[in-house]
Amino acid sequence: MAKLIINEKKELGVIQKEIYGHFAEHLGRCIYEGIYVGEDSDIPNTNGMRNDVVTALKEMEIPVLRWPGGCFADEYHWKDGIGPKENRKKMINTHWGGVVEDNSFGTHEFMELCEQLGCKTYINGNLGSGTVSEMSEWIEYLTFEGVSPMADLRKKNGHEKAWKVDFFGVGNENWGCGGNMTPEHYANEYRRYQTYVRNYDAENPIYKICGGPNVDDYSWTKAVLETTHRNSLPAFHGMMDGLSVHYYVHPEGWELKGSATEFDDAVWYKTLKKAIYIETLIQRHGAIMDQYDPDKKIGMIMDEWGCWFNVEPGTNPGFLYQQNTMRDALVAGISLNIFNKHCDRVKMANIAQMINVLQAVILTEGEKMVLTPTYYIFQMYKNHQNAILLESHVNTDEVGVEEEYMVPKLHESVSKDKDGWITVTLSNLSTEDAEEMDMIFSDLLVKEVKGEILSAKMQSYNSFDAPETVKKENFDQFTVKDNRVLFTIPAHSVMQIRVK
Repeated sequence: MAKLIINEKKELGVIQKEIYGHFAEHLGRCIYEGIYVGEDSDIPNTNGMRNDVVTALKEMEIPVLRWPGGCFADEYHWKDGIGPKENRKKMINTHWGGVVEDNSFGTHEFMELCEQLGCKTYINGNLGSGTVSEMSEWIEYLTFEGVSPMADLRKKNGHEKAWKVDFFGVGNENWGCGGNMTPEHYANEYRRYQTYVRNYDAENPIYKICGGPNVDDYSWTKAVLETTHRNSLPAFHGMMDGLSVHYYVHPEGWELKGSATEFDDAVWYKTLKKAIYIETLIQRHGAIMDQYDPDKKIGMIMDEWGCWFNVEPGTNPGFLYQQNTMRDALVAGISLNIFNKHCDRVKMANIAQMINVLQAVILTEGEKMVLTPTYYIFQMYKNHQNAILLESHVNTDEVGVEEEYMVPKLHESVSKDKDGWITVTLSNLSTEDAEEMDMIFSDLLVKEVKGEILSAKMQSYNSFDAPETVKKENFDQFTVKDNRVLFTIPAHSVMQIRVK
């Protein structure tokens, strides 16, 4: 029997709700068909946004959405996506599939979507192929309430009142698709560009995000922080609020990647081992950040993370459409637990991507919509949003079939919300064995316990023909003994347990 020890008296920090954020790029069928179908579509919509998708995302309590990229961000020119749709420029999406981008989903549409979702806005600006004035004018167009050329243009295009931009990324992956820059060059460009991301609304300052490293490029993190901080203190705070980190799980490596649905036990454990590696990245990049920001005022922003497998057979390879199994659910559960446990540094995370791309929470096909196993993880974990992280530890063995890819059998995080409910999210990573659990609190005498579980065969997924193969279910097989809760967690499953 494994023991999960929870010290409900030791509070370790606030889990920012933005850790449960999402990412929507102009890539494949994420925006078009997935989110936006246009006002004239036969698919039920509100101002072009699919009603079914919006309803599902609101139920998941999406806190923030990142847009328009990704690699697309550094070739996106925002003025192409405003004004009458019939006058908007058409272009070829050279990064993703070589298809025509008609810019019918632009600034106004994105802000409309976020208003419907009730979520915060995270816009990624174009540093790679854009100009300082272009970025500056976009901020003015979005957020300036007074009289100015860009505010007047916004009003002419039908939106009188300025919007609120919560987060703004100054470039994306500028070590690669965003310009192939050196870290020193990018950091100097960042210093210049962010100067003109002005806070026109002093009561709602924009949270500025600097482009950080790819995976384990620790030299990028160090050089960017060294250059941005040079000759800047003590006035540095306000120049950079966050530093992004990108990491994708490729079980068979970047080139091969592997199938999303066909895998054996060895690949299962290899995938989960690589998912757990994100904690090493957080710790090592965080240690470098500590040298320049010991008070942790700069947040680590994991604004691209998740599984990246081969595309589904017969689909456009540039659309990155992949299915989503219980393996993806375990990756999501592990990753979110890790982000929770590092909430002192990790302030936002955005899974890639929201709909029809990579590790999506929703898949669509025409008027049909499917919720993926990953969707249910986000739904089960939503009680962690803005809750207080509690100290916890699980005594567990390692499991696996290859020594190199052994993983802990159990993985957890625990928080307490404003109403006093303690939320435990617990995953069993084993392909075969259930585990009897003894969950022990320091002092709490348990009066009420309830749970949910996501459990299915490892390769199970939801299709348009069988949309409920994997779905969460209520779980009530608990035995309560004073400060202890006993139960059994099945193999390859994820549980949410709520205790008061």
